[in-house]
Amino acid sequence: MRFHQALQFLPLDEVFTLTTASDTLGYSGVYLSDHLFNPKDLKSRYTYSKAPDGAPFWEKEAAWPDPMCLISALGALTTNVTFTTGIYIAPVRDLITVAKSVGTAAVLSDNRVNLGVGVGWCEEEYIQTGQDFRTRGKRLNEMIPALRALWQGGWVEYHGTYYDVPLCQMNPAPTRPVPILCGGDSEPALLRASTLCDGWINTGAATPEEGFAQVEKVKDALKRAGRENDPFSIYLAVKAFPDLDLYRRLEDAGVTDLLCAPWMGVQAKEGDTPESILAARLAMCEQFAEHFIAPMG
Repeated sequence: MRFHQALQFLPLDEVFTLTTASDTLGYSGVYLSDHLFNPKDLKSRYTYSKAPDGAPFWEKEAAWPDPMCLISALGALTTNVTFTTGIYIAPVRDLITVAKSVGTAAVLSDNRVNLGVGVGWCEEEYIQTGQDFRTRGKRLNEMIPALRALWQGGWVEYHGTYYDVPLCQMNPAPTRPVPILCGGDSEPALLRASTLCDGWINTGAATPEEGFAQVEKVKDALKRAGRENDPFSIYLAVKAFPDLDLYRRLEDAGVTDLLCAPWMGVQAKEGDTPESILAARLAMCEQFAEHFIAPMG
């Protein structure tokens, strides 16, 4: 099982420090999220909200650095970790922009990008980019093979219902295929993952029981698609204290990649300094690697 550090909502200096530490501690990768902006007047309901008004759990001032810019910077400082987006809202952007930015990030990181994609939920972002919110699922289904075509290098083209690209060259091109993972627990998302993608990511942390059930649903979808024997990554985040036995049972069930955030065990207290908080978070990441990643290796 591979372990990925989820680094959402951290100050950028901590993201850089924890990523470079992860590169030497045995973590397989880091996990980065995506939004274009925070609408002050938000009318869209966050899909996984627990609030009566559907508001997301993060603050309106939360920072969302562009994942591909961040990957390009982090890739220059590391050699081992991969970079998985969870979730990159591909259809809120046009096809050519996605192909160019992701392809360049893959090149600059030496093919260490795992592109986790989803349709998103925030209509306000789609309005500002001029993309159709209502067709986002259908467009993502077509964008996935279109991206694969555009990343081949040389003269390439793609012709579909939503995207029509004449012969063109998009260089530099990745020298290896960029793995595309689908995020989401809905039936359309499971169908997209099992028929078009190289893996699946659960959205939001699940209880262990929910996680085992989700894995079975993914495996059933793969079987229906005739892909039960294909290489396929299953990323899971679970709401549970670190537990070596649980991780082994998840691996036996088919989970290939576990999302974790050991740094979250450190909460700032009165009198703490940024330096002391970061040091404590680094220590938590080291302890997690020693007690859980090393034994699973």
